[in-house]
Amino acid sequence: MLHTVGAFFSLYLATLLLLTASGLFNTYLGLRLTELSVSEVWVGSLLAAYYLGLVIGARVGHKLIIGVGHIRAYAATAAIVTVAFLVQVLLEPLWLWLVLRFVAGAAMVTQFMALESWLNEQTENTQRGIVFAFYMVMTSLGTVLGQLILTQFTVLDYRPLIFVAICAVLSLIPIALTRRLHPALQVPAPINARYYFERVPMSLVSLLVAGMVTGAFYGLAPVYAVRVGLSSDQAAFFVAISVAAGVLAQWPMGWLADRVNRVVLIRYSAVLMFVLSAPLWGWLDLPFEALLLFSAAFGVLQFTLYPLGAAFANDNVDPDRRVGLSAILYMVYGLGACLGPLLVGIVMDAWGSNTYFIFVAVCSILLVVVIKPSKVTGVHVSADAPTEYVPMPDSLQSAGGISPLDPRVDVEIDVSHDPVTESDSDTHPDLPLDGEQAEVAASLQEPVQAVQADARLG
Repeated sequence: MLHTVGAFFSLYLATLLLLTASGLFNTYLGLRLTELSVSEVWVGSLLAAYYLGLVIGARVGHKLIIGVGHIRAYAATAAIVTVAFLVQVLLEPLWLWLVLRFVAGAAMVTQFMALESWLNEQTENTQRGIVFAFYMVMTSLGTVLGQLILTQFTVLDYRPLIFVAICAVLSLIPIALTRRLHPALQVPAPINARYYFERVPMSLVSLLVAGMVTGAFYGLAPVYAVRVGLSSDQAAFFVAISVAAGVLAQWPMGWLADRVNRVVLIRYSAVLMFVLSAPLWGWLDLPFEALLLFSAAFGVLQFTLYPLGAAFANDNVDPDRRVGLSAILYMVYGLGACLGPLLVGIVMDAWGSNTYFIFVAVCSILLVVVIKPSKVTGVHVSADAPTEYVPMPDSLQSAGGISPLDPRVDVEIDVSHDPVTESDSDTHPDLPLDGEQAEVAASLQEPVQAVQADARLG
């Protein structure tokens, strides 16, 4: 295993540096703007712009990689990300920061795409699980390190931005000097979105809600922490312990998810999130230690929703269409991540910081209402169900929806881009749409179709 991991050391190091920069900046942004008494609406909008860039940027990023190759695409977008950080040192208008966050997200997703497709193309099938498990550990470790490093800055001025820019530039070095062979370039194929909306509507709702909760967490959880009396250092620890707990919970949750009904697990996770959120609605004055325990518990629950929903979806989709499924799941998750910070920013600005966890409670209720074992008919359960639970602790901080990364996927036989036949999408889907789910699916289908031609990444 050490030999396998060591073979990709340069790619792992670049990932660690890139995620350290991203993790530090997202928390710094919320803390800095709160210190300046900027509205939570702006904080949520800035993070939503970043996630929107991550989702939409895949379209341009894939074409860039095809046009100039992985190393040049990574180098060019790393320069764009660095400039986006440094401009924020010089200029302070928030509307400009909004544009810069979108640009940074669009450029950064290209870096993730280059790294992840590189790992996928040069990994044997027997080693893919190990290689990408370690990659996911690096993404989460970088996010945690970003929070811990932020605590070393006693003043939230321009210096954290300089450090973030340094990390972004340093991530260029291992890529530029790598001895790995240049990956082959592949042309993406369109994916039929309707098939997935009809087959796994409950999974898509799960991913949408998971994206809303996790997206809001990165932008507004530090603001909540400061508003309830924590220092900037304590707020960074509040975020770090949640991410760390989410990483550590992946493997126990995977063991459980392979043995227990996954719909029941999602439902129980939602119930626990609701119960844990209640003490944080502003009724109790909790000490810092208690808030850390709550944050760790929420990390376990919120960072396992994505892989649980993905595993449940894979159980009900034909094996030869799972490349497209991974792309659709990430798109829905990303749309949720855009929506979550906006909504939380608005309600926190209007009714106070405690509404952050009221929002979490509302999301939990939505999952409990929609995700019901009684709605699962079992008509279209795949032959290899239950499929393997794949740890994905921090999908918003990487291009986790790049379909070939999933070790369950065989891209050589996948037919996600082929037309869906009548037998594929008959009138008896495994998870029938009710009125509310149909409305959600309809609202999501149009933006997915706009990028579906570029969703399959080689």
